[in-house]
Amino acid sequence: MKAFIKKLIPKSLLSAYHLLLAYTAAIFYGFPSRKMIMIGLTGTKGKTTAANFIWSALTAGGHKTGLMGTANIRIADREILNPYHMTMPGRFTLQKILRQMVKAGCTYCVMEVTSEGINQWRNVGIDFDIAVFTNLYPEHLPSHGGSFENYKKAKGKLFEGLAGSYRKTINGTAVPKIAIANADDEHKDYYLNFPVDKKSTFSIHSAADVKAENVQSTTAGVKFFIRNTEYEIRILGEFNVYNALPAIAVASVLDVPTEKIKAGLLNLNVIPGRMEIIENGLGFTVIVDYAHQKESMWAALAAARAMKPKPENRIIVLLGAEGGGRDPKKRPLMGEAAGKLADFVICSNVDPYEDDPYPIANDIAVEVEKHGKIRDQNLFVILDRREGIKKSLQLAKPGDIVLITGKGAEQSITIGGKTTPWDDRVVVREELAKI
Repeated sequence: MKAFIKKLIPKSLLSAYHLLLAYTAAIFYGFPSRKMIMIGLTGTKGKTTAANFIWSALTAGGHKTGLMGTANIRIADREILNPYHMTMPGRFTLQKILRQMVKAGCTYCVMEVTSEGINQWRNVGIDFDIAVFTNLYPEHLPSHGGSFENYKKAKGKLFEGLAGSYRKTINGTAVPKIAIANADDEHKDYYLNFPVDKKSTFSIHSAADVKAENVQSTTAGVKFFIRNTEYEIRILGEFNVYNALPAIAVASVLDVPTEKIKAGLLNLNVIPGRMEIIENGLGFTVIVDYAHQKESMWAALAAARAMKPKPENRIIVLLGAEGGGRDPKKRPLMGEAAGKLADFVICSNVDPYEDDPYPIANDIAVEVEKHGKIRDQNLFVILDRREGIKKSLQLAKPGDIVLITGKGAEQSITIGGKTTPWDDRVVVREELAKI
């Protein structure tokens, strides 16, 4: 019914309504963002992990810091999982959480900023001081009229808004407006061209202010060097170096000492649903990850392959894609990654919303078949996600890697328009206990 009513309302009127709500919420809660240094992250992937690394680096530097992200919400040292099934919740909820951060003594806040949230004016009434660009890939395009350019420009509004936003003085010091971007991404110049007080870059391959070199996986995580200084993270996957670098860049421009930054990165052992290992005594490794598009699927599977104790150990992956008008073009691309890099593939529900779930899973499975997998032998379409997880675990032998992707630490699942509580990590533990 809600979706039907939205279709009847002119887009301009709906946009004005969202804008009014945003201003009203900011006024009602007293513009709490003006009492903290606000760090906004935008990009296609890696935002949640990068935001948690920034939070940890600033916290290690002695700063009370809040975090608002897809997986979790942190108010200083208190953490809860994000229950809203969206990165940027409703405006009143968002402003209420920001005020709670202020009351808890936070002087910094790290927030994931999505293009969808920007289009709905959820960023209005939040005065950002630092904008971070992680990367840009074609995703969520239906929400932007199918246009990659519109998608890029929507994210650019975070940077565009820096210069005209409220100028703050925190603890007697004027807060500059800063833009930070991934120098390895071809779109970096677009985001760095907006007027700001300072600019900084990070990279692995290109010239940058913060450049990682000699990246090496270890049994406990990943090590890398920046100007002969060694850093280490406990989050699995070499691709997560890209998510640690924004923390080093942000903390550095905020004058956090290098040793504190190193400690902050090392202190972060778990990010909910991001390459999170679920311990078990069965001899195989189970990882829950949010990977839900081509690039993240390739990265997660490559990381899993690098973890195999022996060449003969297998990779078992469960994956799916969203319905509800989300980009259907990504389904075969994800299927290609799974078909090429995994030994067993289970296609299952993620969030079909009101759509028929079978065509979504089957779109992935058809592509997986093109890369040599055979249905009911090493490829299975199991729409019931719990049953799919159960099958994934039952297939595993000692030394194998089981990768459960698509939802991470999301706290609900929507099927047939009905939303029910769900947590992949809880379900995995329940099914492991039955084996």
